[in-house]
Amino acid sequence: MAFNSKNPFLSNKRFSSNAVSRAEEVHEAKIIDYNQEMTLSGTINKTAILFLILCASSMITWWMAFNGMNPMLPAIGGAIVGLILVIISAFKPQASPYLAPGYALFEGLFIGGISAIFELRYPGIVVNAVGATLVTFLVCLGLYKFRIVKVTEQFKSVVVASTLAIATYYLISWVVSMFTSWTPVHHGNSMMSIGISVFVIVIAALNLFLDFDQIEKGVQQRMPKYMEWFGAMGLMITLVWLYVEFLRLLLKLSSKD
Repeated sequence: MAFNSKNPFLSNKRFSSNAVSRAEEVHEAKIIDYNQEMTLSGTINKTAILFLILCASSMITWWMAFNGMNPMLPAIGGAIVGLILVIISAFKPQASPYLAPGYALFEGLFIGGISAIFELRYPGIVVNAVGATLVTFLVCLGLYKFRIVKVTEQFKSVVVASTLAIATYYLISWVVSMFTSWTPVHHGNSMMSIGISVFVIVIAALNLFLDFDQIEKGVQQRMPKYMEWFGAMGLMITLVWLYVEFLRLLLKLSSKD
């Protein structure tokens, strides 16, 4: 499957298959209602809804951590369920209107848990990570909107290859560390580890350009309405990844003091 983005939702296969379906409807002379098509405003609204759900659910594990309870169980459970919903939605995008809110709900439990744990160790780290994520998002959006950064095929190839390399490295490191005493290079607060975190953050930010590009193409190709949830869910995945990586980087920098 050819990818244009790290997210399985925003891949060429999903968007092109829906484009073909839309073309077939036109060929068969069916009436297409504008209200049944994917729109930019609709995608933005649904992204905002998912963000609010994520923030609301994150307060559950946040409250648990600051009231002496262990938030790890719901946090880990939320991460696992969130991943399952991501996989299902990748193969059944038409179910995104139901799966996307569920993803935001369970992923919020994960985000709230790890955020509270980091905040207890280093007060202020969460605010800094949220601020860094928001600024990065706005900068990337501005660069894309004004076409300062153009998403070419070569750009896509480099970002996707780098993303897959990062995912492979993380997976191998996790498996090896489970069965040996080896400590992955990206752990700790060494300059090498900090450099890796910076590189990963850059790649995560570049994935935002791919997400913006695919959402825009989905609107231009007049895809079905449910693709708004599909695109919004994909964008949320990148933002969550970016936020977690900022947390990790700030943790490394704080531990060096």
